[in-house]
Amino acid sequence: MARTRVRNARVASLVALTTVLPLLAGCGSEEAPGPEAHKGAGHKPVVVVTTTWEGAFAKAAGAEDVTVIVPRSVHHAPDYDPKPSDLAAVAKADFVLYAPFEPYAAKIKEAAGSKAKLVEVNLDNDPAKAGAEVTRLGGMFGTKEAAAQFRTRLDGEVVKLNGELKSAWPGGKSPSAVAQVFTGWAAGLAGATTVGTYGPEPVTPAQLASLSAKKPAFVLDNAHMSTGTVLPDTGAEQVEIVNYPGEDLDLLAVYRNAAAELKKAMSGA
Repeated sequence: MARTRVRNARVASLVALTTVLPLLAGCGSEEAPGPEAHKGAGHKPVVVVTTTWEGAFAKAAGAEDVTVIVPRSVHHAPDYDPKPSDLAAVAKADFVLYAPFEPYAAKIKEAAGSKAKLVEVNLDNDPAKAGAEVTRLGGMFGTKEAAAQFRTRLDGEVVKLNGELKSAWPGGKSPSAVAQVFTGWAAGLAGATTVGTYGPEPVTPAQLASLSAKKPAFVLDNAHMSTGTVLPDTGAEQVEIVNYPGEDLDLLAVYRNAAAELKKAMSGA
């Protein structure tokens, strides 16, 4: 069973933490296994991730010892300020997973004196891309079999949910949708016809006019980067899509929850 520890509370900036770094680096130099350690027989990789999103990918790939730094309540991960205990966790990791929009990840590893392998994760819930990323991580962790098993479950779940959502299409036809750049996967899950995208910046007046002219039935907004009602006065129903998994790091739950929201929206259309 995966052992997941979610770090809580925000603290002072990373700069203020530099006073404790020599101690962390010194005590972690022998205890922190390098990324090559996972090759040993029976070794289970110690993985530190910046958010539950990376954590879910790591768990899906077969990692059992996963520490999450940024609390799920922090919707915009780059705003988080790491604390000393976060650095201590990194110092003992085999792998540190992060996303390119989280600029502090490399600083965390460097500051903690960790020998961990820093891995940039492609955070995209498109099933094909997510499956490929899980497979890649499984190869790094030495857990290819677990990653392959998850990918089979993911494929089966997506087929099931897609069938359920198609059965809920209003009037039996594929609904049209405008999607935020990080929610396109949800449109695909529903079998919706994407007529436009927006974001991550707020919609400009020109974009508003262009997207409104498409007359979409739905707007699939990103719950973590929402700027409010995207297409007001158009009649389009806005559906909030959540990309980040819960503290249980269940990636499949993200698809189930999105499907539930989409089905609810379509049933009222």
